[in-house]
Amino acid sequence: MQIVVAGQGYVGLPLAVRAAEVGHRVIGYDVDLHRIKQLTAGESYVEDVTSSRLRAVLDSGAYSATADVAALAGIDIAVITVPTPLRDGMPDLTYIESCARTLGGHLRPGATVVLESTSYPGTTRELLVPILEEASGLRAGDFLAGFSPERITPGSKRFSFEETPKLVSGIDAKSLDAIKGFYDTVFDITVPVSSPEVAEMAKLLENTFRLVNISMINELAMLAHSLGVNIWEAVDAAATKPFGFTRFTPGPGVGGHCLPVDPLFLSWKVHQELGVPFRFVELAAEVNHRMPEYVVRRLVEALDKRRIPINGARILLLGLTYKANATDLRESPSLRVADLLRDLGAEVRGADPNIPGGDRTELAVLLVDASPEEIAGADAVVLLMDHVLFDFEVIQEHAPYVLDCRNRLSGANVEVL
Repeated sequence: MQIVVAGQGYVGLPLAVRAAEVGHRVIGYDVDLHRIKQLTAGESYVEDVTSSRLRAVLDSGAYSATADVAALAGIDIAVITVPTPLRDGMPDLTYIESCARTLGGHLRPGATVVLESTSYPGTTRELLVPILEEASGLRAGDFLAGFSPERITPGSKRFSFEETPKLVSGIDAKSLDAIKGFYDTVFDITVPVSSPEVAEMAKLLENTFRLVNISMINELAMLAHSLGVNIWEAVDAAATKPFGFTRFTPGPGVGGHCLPVDPLFLSWKVHQELGVPFRFVELAAEVNHRMPEYVVRRLVEALDKRRIPINGARILLLGLTYKANATDLRESPSLRVADLLRDLGAEVRGADPNIPGGDRTELAVLLVDASPEEIAGADAVVLLMDHVLFDFEVIQEHAPYVLDCRNRLSGANVEVL
């Protein structure tokens, strides 16, 4: 089939390359000309797609990247994987709207449009379909449509793209059959549900579940420390129960596009439609938002005990991405920690082997190597993300003091979150 994947970011590019590898003719469409130039040159900027895989589908002719809307003519299936940010507490769906108008201008009878971008229940039927109808002059039924939420976890070696079960839905039975038929060729397992609204809710449920549980364990970590209880040992003990418990561990906060954003889509929709708050989500977001402040407060207290003022102290932050072993900086709590420390007058340096490029001035943090000299030269080291590329023995041996937010180190110079 002739496939268009609109949006060539961390969701769209893996889908486009995988679809090309299984035999489809795929056009990767993106309005970012710099991205298109990189892709055409065979340079992948997404960690889950190697440049060698990208070059293989380029060389075979199965995949091409373009910003030319004329290339969208004659498509069988179009998949929308554009961003859906949250701005001032409200969903910003302008990227979906713009993409839908562009695709609608090239839609022909029998073609299928699938939305993968996360949004509130009702987006596919109430927003996407009317725009496609207006732009194409067709009616729903002349074209097919549905929702299939992305489930990518960037940098994960445990859950591969194609092995992760794929939820699929359609606005009618014919749409569901077509969408399931396409994704059956790409994923090992597809899971059909009765409507786009169910699929949209399921995606938000997945991320809300994680947000609420992470916020719960983060709040418990703060309370446990004040009570003199080791929360990490308590988590290990609770996890010995073989049923009724899911293990979550504390950290400096949550980041990425999903957890800080997606549950608030549902909160916004509930407030708009029902006029009531979604208190669990709002409280969870509040707890996680203040975790970087808690990390900084703990660090300031530890330095005070050592008679080192935070103003002028040299602080080395280890791990700046929003999750371990990933390269993504979006909404990273580590960057918030850096900002807070800098506001207090600290000299902040960061080490992250997953971020290429040396001094990244847009981070407002001097990037350095986690060398023995850098570690020993810091007044304090804060382990924020426990990348496997870090040498934990070197950190433990040379750091004068470590605030360990990931429970990876031990010793007289180490204090856990």
